[in-house]
Amino acid sequence: MAHVAHERARQNRHASGRVDKAGALAYGRPIKASKVRGRAGVGQMTRGQVAFSTEDRQVFDDGEAFGASGAYERLGGKVHVRVDPASVPEGAVADLALASLGPDGLIACTADFMILKPVDLGRGNGRLFFDYGNRGNKRALQFFNDAVHSNAPLTRAHAGNGFLMRRGYSIGWVAWQADLLPGGGRMLLDLPVARINGEAVAGLVRTEFIADRPGVTSFPLSARITTRSHPAVSLDTRRAKLTRRRYPGSQPFVIPPERWAFAREEAGIGLDNAGEERAVVPSATHIHLADGIQPGWIYELEYEGSAPLVLGLGHAVVRDAIACLKSDSPENPLLHEGRGAERAYAWGRSQTGRCIRDFVHRGFNANPGGGRVFDGVFAHVAGAGRMNMSRFANLTVAGSQQYEDHGNETDTFPFAYDFSEDPLTGARDAIAKRPDTDPLIIHTQTSTEYWQRRGSLVHTDAAGNDLPEPENVRIYSWASSQHYADPRAERPATGGFEHPTNVVQTSFLFRALLDALDRWATAGAPPPPSRMPRRAEGTLVSETTWRAAFPNIPGVIAPRAPNGFDGAQAGAYAVLVPAVDADGNEIAGIRAPMVAAPLATYTGWNIRSRGFGHGAMHGFDGATIALPDTAEGAAMVGDPRRPILERYGSAEGYVARIRTAAEALIADGFMLEEDLEPTLALARDWGRPRHDVSLPAE
Repeated sequence: MAHVAHERARQNRHASGRVDKAGALAYGRPIKASKVRGRAGVGQMTRGQVAFSTEDRQVFDDGEAFGASGAYERLGGKVHVRVDPASVPEGAVADLALASLGPDGLIACTADFMILKPVDLGRGNGRLFFDYGNRGNKRALQFFNDAVHSNAPLTRAHAGNGFLMRRGYSIGWVAWQADLLPGGGRMLLDLPVARINGEAVAGLVRTEFIADRPGVTSFPLSARITTRSHPAVSLDTRRAKLTRRRYPGSQPFVIPPERWAFAREEAGIGLDNAGEERAVVPSATHIHLADGIQPGWIYELEYEGSAPLVLGLGHAVVRDAIACLKSDSPENPLLHEGRGAERAYAWGRSQTGRCIRDFVHRGFNANPGGGRVFDGVFAHVAGAGRMNMSRFANLTVAGSQQYEDHGNETDTFPFAYDFSEDPLTGARDAIAKRPDTDPLIIHTQTSTEYWQRRGSLVHTDAAGNDLPEPENVRIYSWASSQHYADPRAERPATGGFEHPTNVVQTSFLFRALLDALDRWATAGAPPPPSRMPRRAEGTLVSETTWRAAFPNIPGVIAPRAPNGFDGAQAGAYAVLVPAVDADGNEIAGIRAPMVAAPLATYTGWNIRSRGFGHGAMHGFDGATIALPDTAEGAAMVGDPRRPILERYGSAEGYVARIRTAAEALIADGFMLEEDLEPTLALARDWGRPRHDVSLPAE
């Protein structure tokens, strides 16, 4: 490993900042990473200051005990973080020098926080489980506890099966995303606007809009109602450009400036029995088309916007807040017998999985006071992406997909955790390049990430050759599952796409892998080896090879290709997909019991319906394409897949196969014993209502 350490040191020495057009230094000063680790990576606080202000304290779940951990309570309020610009890694925050400083030379930031913790911290496990919060929403309890989602968790329904509490975790949230608007209990962060000589910065902003239903006439300029827009400098539409196109690569048509306005439509009940009335109101933060926005078309607006936030400071806020929660600071709400949390683990999915990768890559896991911030991180369904936190970025916008948000620059080199070379620039880089301060990393992804989020580049070089994982990294592919797998799903969703959504149950994997991460960080016991498709094994293949193997299922339209790159990048980076078996289910990776004993072909892709970008893949949706029930039914439509009745014989035979698959996962460390019975219960009666199997009377 000596050559790896040397290469990482070389890369660190060559990091550099840049100068913006105004001549001001756009990025911050370097930080010297300390090799002092202390207890579980706990160091001293930085010169920046952190103060937790608890405004709300309530008993959780009516004071019911969670085993040895006892009762839990919920704390909420604000955390005030004053960031020292000198503590920000060099080149890590766009427009850092344009953030206003206080008299003490620090940058004032205020974030919402919430913590669920044992009432008696001595009964907990001494670990902080940090949920990054997807777009300001608290998601960990939903996925680890199979709980009902809530941004104000307080009841038994929000505790779900109690997994995190039974393990004794303190569960924390601190807002990291500053461009969200209030509402829905979202976590909010207040960061400074980038200014030059006291004036808010202005510049070119690009925004994409896609209406999913008829009758839409207005959009916020952010394209998301939950997200702050960059106000237009002028309401004169002649100073902007609005186009629309059918597909991402189609020729755009310019919409004349007199056909649209910077405005919003409002509606209400009129006086004197006038019925519903509507008004078009000028607005620097909205776009309005009187003729309506045609569903399924991609509209793109270019305009001069203003007042960008210094978004990258969100990383520093999380870093300093978590460092405080691990410290002996009197400000620490997790302080117990003079000690903070012994270890801290971060988890994020999709957007926040990308945020974790970005946090690590930019060097924020180095506590300026010494040691690591997070001891372990768990990034789920991030694909090959990181965060675009450049000037005028929109953090709510999803990672680039084949149709939606196609131009969002979230997938940029480096993609992999180990070092590789960028064929476009010749640079060598890696996500995990600071062995002294990088955390232990578990990266998990589904079939969707290989198809929509260039997931193969997480573990290959630009040419598609397998890369080794660094010693501190494990990568697991959840075979034939989709990006969003609701632990409480019942019937698969339909509408706007060709097939019902993917119903593969995978939430048990979160629990087993978190236990594995904790053993790794605590006792040095490594998790199971990485399990994902590999090119050398023939399980990571080109779209052409995949198409030749995928069964010819009547009526099924397959993707023309995975979501790739455009322009110069198209020929630079190979995007590969997992190989499939005769059913069309993926061969490599962790095969959930529902995949090992299938009732359907489960894909990570789905196809957009006619009128809505037909033929392109639909968002992050997968598909459930039911197997034929009987040989007679298969013959009637020409389905080549083996019928359900021939596979299992009966509902009991199906459950037996599910048991065999689940017990194999338990033996391999990918499922907990406690999840066996719920898995079998889900499989009884052919897994209804997730599946609908109709067999002749036995």
